[in-house]
Amino acid sequence: MGNTKKKRTSRAATLADVGREAGVSAMAASSVLNRTKSSSRISQETRERILEAARMLNYRPNVAARALQNRRMNNIGVAVMVDYNELNPYFLEVFNGIVEAADKHDQNTTVFTLKDWTNDLNRLIGFCDGRIDGMIMVGPLITPEFEQLVPLHTPFVSLHSNSAVSNVINIESFEGTGSYEMTRYLLDLGHKRILNVTGHKEFVGIQRRVQGHLQALEDAQIPHEEDLVVYTELSIPGGHKAMSGWLKRHRGEELPEAIVCGNDSIAIGCMEVLAKAGIRIPQDISICGFDDSIGARTTVPQLSSIRQPLRQMGAQALEVLLQRINTMEAPDSVEQISKANKLCFDIELVHRASVSKPRTTSLIIPALND
Repeated sequence: MGNTKKKRTSRAATLADVGREAGVSAMAASSVLNRTKSSSRISQETRERILEAARMLNYRPNVAARALQNRRMNNIGVAVMVDYNELNPYFLEVFNGIVEAADKHDQNTTVFTLKDWTNDLNRLIGFCDGRIDGMIMVGPLITPEFEQLVPLHTPFVSLHSNSAVSNVINIESFEGTGSYEMTRYLLDLGHKRILNVTGHKEFVGIQRRVQGHLQALEDAQIPHEEDLVVYTELSIPGGHKAMSGWLKRHRGEELPEAIVCGNDSIAIGCMEVLAKAGIRIPQDISICGFDDSIGARTTVPQLSSIRQPLRQMGAQALEVLLQRINTMEAPDSVEQISKANKLCFDIELVHRASVSKPRTTSLIIPALND
């Protein structure tokens, strides 16, 4: 009789199946396929028979079972708050860095989406139920009370956290310095009246950016006008709302010479409103953003911005988290890692066509069409 083809089945082959096919025990099959130690010596001929049986049965190791045995899932969680109305270029840049670093370390990543950091806190803690080895929080708006809820069995790392939590390592950049240097650059070009359209006041990063801007004005001995700082959402619609509202309130007055924005999305929103009003960039007004996201490189004209190395920061978050996972049982591991790693990144000014020297003639703010 000829060889009979084995009946295909939807059930995944087990070590016991491989062992039966090869005429050995499941333990012997496991020793060969999982490269574990065995109490008895396995000959080369038996090894080859086991490997052939595994190929024939299309055997795949049970990753979950192996993870339980090793107490590691090799899976990193990434938590982010989502806005379903707009793509988040900041998160995309950070996440690219995370997954690139994860790939180098043979780690998987799982993204957990939240609607609100405060109201979804229990959901966030619930993600630490054994399916991940550690969690990276991207831009979390957490309160100090979060410290009492962080599970000790799951290490956390954050990027641009709004609050310092003693057992969560935070990755950030010199935001205030970046804002200071951009405003200083505009002042050196000759701009004196600069509008600042930025994110919500309660964000620590926004406070640093506004303070850097105001410090540059103070150092240049330029009086601060309170109405030249506008707070809005860190989004294109936020830029729309803030810019159109400000222009309407100041219709018939002199247009500022430049605008600095809390992020690139706000800047894009402002640019769209200015274009609709017939205000040219940079001939009539200069504008710059923050982050140097992909959006800054696709505007017309291209947007000057403050570059945060978001991809590198994401990669660093992954590296720090893996160190924390690997040293969970070591005392003072958080302190050691904090000292050993660069947790605050330098920024860089990126000069593009949206910024030039100030206009030489007066320009009155026109009436806007709704």
